[in-house]
Formats: sequence, structure tokens, C-alpha cells
Amino acid sequence: MSKIAVHFGAGNIGRGFIGWLLVKAGYQVIFADVNDEVVNAINQQGKYEVILANEAQERFLVEGIQAVNSVTEAEKLAEWISQAEIITTAVGPTILPRLANTIAQGLELRKESEHYLTIIACENMIGGSEILEAEVLPLLTEEAKIYADKFVDFPNSAVDRIVPNQNHQDPLTVTVEPFFEWVVEEPENKKNAPQIAGLNYVPDLTPYIERKLFTVNTGHAVTAYFGYMKDIESIEDAILNEKVLFIVRSALEETGALLEKKFQFSHKEHQEYIDKIIDRFKNPYISDYVTRVGRSPIRKIGENDRFIQPARQFAEAFNETPKALAVAIAAALKFKEPTDEEACALQKAIEEKGLDVAIEQYTGLKPYTKLFEKVRNSYYELV
Repeated sequence: MSKIAVHFGAGNIGRGFIGWLLVKAGYQVIFADVNDEVVNAINQQGKYEVILANEAQERFLVEGIQAVNSVTEAEKLAEWISQAEIITTAVGPTILPRLANTIAQGLELRKESEHYLTIIACENMIGGSEILEAEVLPLLTEEAKIYADKFVDFPNSAVDRIVPNQNHQDPLTVTVEPFFEWVVEEPENKKNAPQIAGLNYVPDLTPYIERKLFTVNTGHAVTAYFGYMKDIESIEDAILNEKVLFIVRSALEETGALLEKKFQFSHKEHQEYIDKIIDRFKNPYISDYVTRVGRSPIRKIGENDRFIQPARQFAEAFNETPKALAVAIAAALKFKEPTDEEACALQKAIEEKGLDVAIEQYTGLKPYTKLFEKVRNSYYELV
């Protein structure tokens, strides 16, 4: 009998990254999603194609998969969870807590067993698995809590793979960039942890997750917001613009200085990492619209996300205000994309409550602090 893996989120990252690696590792993958079209297509076809976004356009067939609707087939999903060796997610930070109830139901069905289970949230956030664990555990009966304490691990992870905006005749086909990184903190039950090619266990995840968040995510967002301000449509064209490239590099020099000081990364190696990230943004096969990469600006300027976190830490580490990051936050505040709900809400708040109130409300920065003032002044200076 095949090893079972349950993966929440049958979107492009789910199919083109995590699900693919699980299938390659010999798992029968059960995708859980709310999109009936995708669920039905997976069950009808039982396979899909992954295309690498490079000149060769290499193609890989992913087979041996099933899907369930995580809302309408919750009981069936709980049954799969009761048999799984690993559960992974790629649903987005805001959706993650909603999975807790179904996972808890699945754990209740396992409480008499002695089978180990690893649950990994593969989201663009710090401490995703930990957050999921905090949502799941209170829902369990005492017996299930005892089982979970002994046999279930929720190791945090850092994931990195760019999936461009795309359209295919087959809705399951997915294009992904060749580069990927999946780093997971070593779980307590290390000897029982799933061994998957492409998944690397590390004793301390923090350096990897912050390096990724403060380089890839920060850099991608800066490219998007400054590209948008210059009426450039694609990420590729934006990063090829000298002025955009300059501000992106400047922001990544600041986050880089912080990361090198905080985690003792070698300067040479981190500069090479920055160069590699910028080269990825230049890849014409994964270029995306700046409006899509810049979407959800309220989340992106949140106090625990890609701008405010490194900016605050930089100010504390060097007793100096980070100029490029402040300008980047100001650019995010000027993202006026009418098709994006958060961008509209942000502009409405600025218009109705004033810039100062909006900055404090959405970034958590306090008025009269140097960083707040720099963001505020940069907003008025940007044209």
C-alpha cells in the first residue's frame, strides 16, 4: 500500500511544488481544495503536467493523485488524514487557521494508533506550522491531545519557488521556475520524519526563513511597486529598468546587512544570494504582472511582514533609519490598483483618515519615530 500524503491547496504552488515533490518521493497524494473544477479534474485525470520555466521547457508527468473538496467532503478528508504520514499546506496565511477543524477531526480518528504524523505549513510566513498547531490542539479531546503530543510534529518551514501567472488548455498543467528551496526545522521525532528529496531539515529555521522573506519577498514586492509607479507592466521589464533595479538593490543591501549581522552569513555568499534572486526576477519565462505581485499591499506592509520587520530590526541593529526600505513602504502606500481589494481599502483609508493614521494603522509604526517620519516624508517625495 502506498504511503499517504494529504496536501491542502491544489493551486499552482500545491501542484507545481509540494505535491510534485511528494509524488516523486513515492507518496499517494490527496489534494484537498475548495475549487470543485480543480478537484473534479484531478479525480477524472489522475495526473497533470509540470513545465519548467526555462528555455528547454522540460515537462514532467505527475501521477497517482486524488482530490477531495475540503468543505463538502470533510468526513472523507478526515479519513484520509487518519491514514496519512505527512500533511502539507499551501493555502495562504489567512486561510491556514481554517484548516484546523478538519485536521483535528482526522487526528481524533488516529488517537488509538501509534503512527507518526508530520504536519508542515508551506506558507509565505514565519512560524506557519506553529500557528496551525495552536489552532488545532485546543480542538482535540484529551485522548487525542495525548496522541498528538507523542506522535504528531508541526515543524515550521521556509519555501521558495516562483510560479508565474499562466493559462493552459488543461487547468491542471502548471509552470514553475527551475529553482526551489524547501527547508524544514528538524522535528522532535527526527528518526520518524519523512525523507523527501528536495526537503532539507535544519536545526534552526529562522536564518533561512528570514533570508527568504527579507530577500525574495521584499525584493519581489519592491520591484512590483516601483514598476507600477513607472507604468511598467511586468516584473521582468521592471527589474531591467535601471532606476527600479537601483532601489531594489538598495533595499536588499539594507536587509542583507541586517541578515549578515544577525545570522553571521558571509558577506560574499549573501551578495551571491542577492544576485541569484535578482537574476530570477529577470527570467523571462517566469515574468509576472507587477499588479499581481503587488496585490494585497495591506498584508505586505503589516508589522510582521517583508517591509516593516526588516526595517524595524535594521533600525535597532544599526541605530540608523533604513532609507530604501522606508521608500519601499511609501511606494506600497501609493499602490492604487483598482482591481485589488486591499489597494482600494488602503487608498480609501489614506483619503478619509489621512496618511499618518493610515501608516500607523496598517504598519504599526508609531508617529514621531524616525522610521515613521522617513516613510511619511518618502511618500510625499515619491512622484
